[in-house]
Amino acid sequence: MNNPKGYVSFVLHAHLPFIHHPEDNTYLEEQWLYEAISECYLPLLINFTKLVEEHVDFRITMSMTPPLLNMLDNKLLQERYIDYLEKHIELSEKEVERTTYDERVNHLSHYYLDRYTNDLHLFRDVYHCNLIEAFKHFQDIGVLEIITCGATHGYFPILYVTEQTIKAQIAVGVQTYEKYFGRKPRGIWLPECGYVPEADKYLKEFGIEYIITESHGILYADPAPVYGTFAPIVSPQGVIAFGRDIESSRQVWSSINGYPGDFNYREFYRDIGYDIDYDYIKPYIAANGARVHTGIKYYRITGKDCPKDYYDVQWAKDSAEKQSGHFMDCRTQQINELAPLMNNPPIILCPYDAELYGHWWYEGPYWLYILFKKIYYDNCNFKLITPSEYIDRYPEMQQCSPCRSSWGANGYSEVWLNQTNDYVHRHLHKAGDRMVELAHIFSQEQDPLKIRALNQCARELLLAQSSDWLFIITNGTMVDYAKKRIKDHIGRFTKLYFALKNNHINEDFLADIEAKDCVFPEIDYKIYW
Repeated sequence: MNNPKGYVSFVLHAHLPFIHHPEDNTYLEEQWLYEAISECYLPLLINFTKLVEEHVDFRITMSMTPPLLNMLDNKLLQERYIDYLEKHIELSEKEVERTTYDERVNHLSHYYLDRYTNDLHLFRDVYHCNLIEAFKHFQDIGVLEIITCGATHGYFPILYVTEQTIKAQIAVGVQTYEKYFGRKPRGIWLPECGYVPEADKYLKEFGIEYIITESHGILYADPAPVYGTFAPIVSPQGVIAFGRDIESSRQVWSSINGYPGDFNYREFYRDIGYDIDYDYIKPYIAANGARVHTGIKYYRITGKDCPKDYYDVQWAKDSAEKQSGHFMDCRTQQINELAPLMNNPPIILCPYDAELYGHWWYEGPYWLYILFKKIYYDNCNFKLITPSEYIDRYPEMQQCSPCRSSWGANGYSEVWLNQTNDYVHRHLHKAGDRMVELAHIFSQEQDPLKIRALNQCARELLLAQSSDWLFIITNGTMVDYAKKRIKDHIGRFTKLYFALKNNHINEDFLADIEAKDCVFPEIDYKIYW
C-alpha cells in the first residue's frame, strides 16, 4: 500500500530493575529476568524471525532500558539463566512421568518440556547467550526500532528537584544505548511515561528527537492539540511527543474487557509451584522453601467463579487469531473516521509493557504475530510504522507544551509519591545534591582510587533512583526487598561520600560494591557537573 490512510505504531517497553547478587544465588527477584526471557523476549524474537522468513513487511518499536541491557549482558546472569532452564527441563521431565494419568494434562507436560528445551537451544546454541545482538539484528534490517529510557528508570517529575539528576539519567541512558547498538537513539520512553518540561533541554542536549507520553500529556497540552493524540506535537524546546491512544490501549489493558481476560487463555495464577505436593516441588521452588511460580501452568482462565478447566493451546490460538482481527478492524474504523479530518494521515500509538506480551498475557506474542500478518495480507487502510519513520515523512507538526503527566494510577505522580513511600524522596534528593557537590569538588581529580569511588557514587545514586522500588512499595508486593535496595544504595553512596570528603577510602569496601553494583562500567561522574 503506497498511500495508506493512516498508521499504527506499536511500542513495547522492555524493562526490569537491575538485580544482581553475586554474593547469593537465592534471591527470588533474579527470576524476574529469567521469566521475562522465556516468556517474553525469546517468544518475540521467535515471532520476529518467522515474520521475516515469511517476507511479512512489519514495523515495531521497543524500548530496551539500560538496566535490562546491563543484565542481559551480564555473564553471571546468563549462566544462572541456563541453570534455571536446566532445572525447568528436569521438572518438566518429571511432570511428563507424573501426569500419565490424564491425556490432556500429559499433553501439556510434553508442551512445557519442548518449550524449555527449545529455550535452552535458542539461548545457548543459536543466540550464544547474546539477546541484545539478536534484537539489534532486527533493528539493523529495518523492521524494529529500539529506543532508550532513563538510566535506571528514575521518575523525572520528582527527580527534577535536582535537575542534574535528570541530566544524568538521560545521558547514561543514551551512552548505554550507543554502547550496545552502535548508533544514537532517536527516541526515549520516558520512565513511567513521566513527563516534566524541565527534562526537554537535556533531551535536546543528548540528541533525543521524540518521547512517548501518556494520553493526557498530549490532550491537556497548551494550546490544545488540534488532532489530539492522533498526531505528534512538538514542545517549545523542539522535543516531539507521541501520546498513547486510549481506545487501542483499553482493548489490551482493560481488566474487564481486555483481550488477555479471554477464558481460553492461560491462567497466570494457577501454577504447579502452588498446586502440587510440597515434597515433590520443593527442589524447584525458592531456596527458603517458599512456594513460587514455576512457569508450568495447566489451566485456562475458564470463567468467573467456576472450576478451572485445562488449558488448550489450540483454543488459545483460535482466540488470539479472532482478537487480532477485531483489533485490526477497530483500527481500520478509527482511521476511516479520522483521515478525512486531518492534514496528514493519523498515527495511532499503541504502547504497552513488553512483559505483558508473554509473561502476563501468555498468548500475547502469538497475537502480535498474527496481527502483523493480517495487516500485511488483508490490505487494510493503514500500515505499521515506527515513530521515527512518521517524523521523517511528516515533519510539520503543531507546537504545544505537553502537560506534566504519567501513566500511573490517576495519571500523575501519586504512585511514586504517597504516604507509603514519601520518606524515600528526601534521601534521594539529598544524595542527588551531594552527587552534584562531589562532581564540582573533584572536577579535576586524577587519583584513580578517588575516580573509582566517584563513579561508584554515581552508580549507587542511579540505582537508588529506580522508580521500581517506589512502585513496589506502593503496590505492597516484595516490599522488604524494595526497601532494602533503597537503603543499601543510599547507604553505600553516603559511606563513599564521606570517605571522599575525609580522604579515607576503604578500597576493600569499594571493590565489594563495585562487584555487586556493576552496572554502567563506562560511567563518568562528571556528568553531574
